Amino acid sequence: QVQLVESGGDLVPAGGSLRLSCAASGSIFSIRTMGWYRQAPGKQRELVADITNSGRSNYADSVKGRFTISRENAKNTVFLQMNTLKPEDTAVYYCNAQIVGTSFRPADYWGQGTQVTVSS
Repeated sequence: QVQLVESGGDLVPAGGSLRLSCAASGSIFSIRTMGWYRQAPGKQRELVADITNSGRSNYADSVKGRFTISRENAKNTVFLQMNTLKPEDTAVYYCNAQIVGTSFRPADYWGQGTQVTVSS
């Protein structure tokens, strides 16, 4: 089985920073793209940022220049450094990973989510 566990969510004031972490564990052969999504109440889940296994990253326009995604492949971990946080960043943040496991076929896995709340 494969599991993704996120951590780092918290309550912070506007302008503050947080660093989210997501570690994948289980029967993993390889991990392709890893990313962060978020979902606010009443809204659709949206991509925040993702990063390929070669290090190419992609960001939503709303977070460009403020957030940085990175990964530590040896630990099957992806990070999201969030700076200059705004109240509109408030959401549950979910980790996603495209993983090749025991089936030897890529599949999407999701973490349970971590709450980020930015106060105004």
